[in-house]
Amino acid sequence: MTTSGRRPKVLAVASSGGHWTQLLRIKPALDSCEVVFVTVLPSYRTDVPEHRFYCVDDANRWSKLGLIRLALQMAWVVVKERPDFVISTGAAPGFFALRFGRLLGAKTIWVDSVTNIDHLSMAGAMAGNHADLWLTQWPHLARSEGPHYGGSVI
Repeated sequence: MTTSGRRPKVLAVASSGGHWTQLLRIKPALDSCEVVFVTVLPSYRTDVPEHRFYCVDDANRWSKLGLIRLALQMAWVVVKERPDFVISTGAAPGFFALRFGRLLGAKTIWVDSVTNIDHLSMAGAMAGNHADLWLTQWPHLARSEGPHYGGSVI
């Protein structure tokens, strides 16, 4: 519970594929929270029917205009929802959600992709400096300054 007596609001953000699958694996840990999901495929709404759901555009570093549009969409969602926490498993939508969430005072959590065995994801490396908690699934990628390894949880 927050100091106002309400359940904490979590904005849970992931792009498609493995990022979304990993986010869904975290979902049970958020049962005591009000969770709002954001992703890039409208069909994923069926995975979280009991939660508010937003669909944003997907973009990557090769689409500068797409990144601008995505950033604006994520800014709107974060301002509208005013989460207490933002958690993401990647990629670009999560990066922007963390950045905007932190600007509005949300605590931020980045869980780097389990598939990045040899190195951090590009989004994870960029988001890490803006996350209150930065995690990796692989012990050999952990560093004292982050990301931190707390076990293979997803």
